Amino acid sequence: MDFKMHEYTHAVVGKVVPALRATDRADMNDSRRQYDYYLRLLKELNLELIEIETDAFFPENIVLEDLAIVCHGIVLMPRPISATEEIIMAALKDVFLGELGHDIIEITDPEAKLAGSDVLFTGREFFVGISETSNEAGACALAEAFPEFPCTPIKVAKGVRHLKRYFSMAGPDIICVAASKEAQEMLKRIEREATFTYQTLTVPENGAANCLYVNGTLIHRAIEEIPESFKVFCEKIDFARRSICFSGLAKVSTGLTACCLLVRKL
Repeated sequence: MDFKMHEYTHAVVGKVVPALRATDRADMNDSRRQYDYYLRLLKELNLELIEIETDAFFPENIVLEDLAIVCHGIVLMPRPISATEEIIMAALKDVFLGELGHDIIEITDPEAKLAGSDVLFTGREFFVGISETSNEAGACALAEAFPEFPCTPIKVAKGVRHLKRYFSMAGPDIICVAASKEAQEMLKRIEREATFTYQTLTVPENGAANCLYVNGTLIHRAIEEIPESFKVFCEKIDFARRSICFSGLAKVSTGLTACCLLVRKL
């Protein structure tokens, strides 16, 4: 495996305008504090942050995962489904073309639906959760954009929205998966269809399954949010770990992978 697939130089993130930071909603203030810490942690892991500033409001302006799939100097951008997404995606295009020198591929098929939170990239291959937010045509667009990698559609369990609420990469060739019945059903489909073999790390709480592995360190949620899964991470992960409170942001996203687009500048 190319271990550099998990080594990144930049993180594209949404910018929160300082003048708008104070609100009278405690939950919103908690979310902003969590986001500030999230950004500091990315910097500590040797990522240069590129902040995009738009007219979109917090927290919509920081949830970027659905809007772009980034790999090997190429950015695949789905069709926007709202005015807010259109605004943010225009800013993303400017950054990827101007500052990062990436090629942009836009999905033009009106039948194709693809959300980044349905796309699991292992470093070797792609899995696309087929659900309300992503379909077979979207998976085909992904396969065409990145022909060097196998791309497998995975039908999600009934009632599931977004594959990466239940799966993420916890390290090189390590898939983190929730212990829930629906997650285990989907894991069987992934294992049956996968081109390569992976280790699995099963965590008791669904909210723990979305973690972020970057530059040799695994970021997962804090012990007060996922007490049982925290024990699993401590027992099973033998490389660097950092934990973070993410409860507020988890309400508006799939989890830790949702609030940045990781990039290795070529």
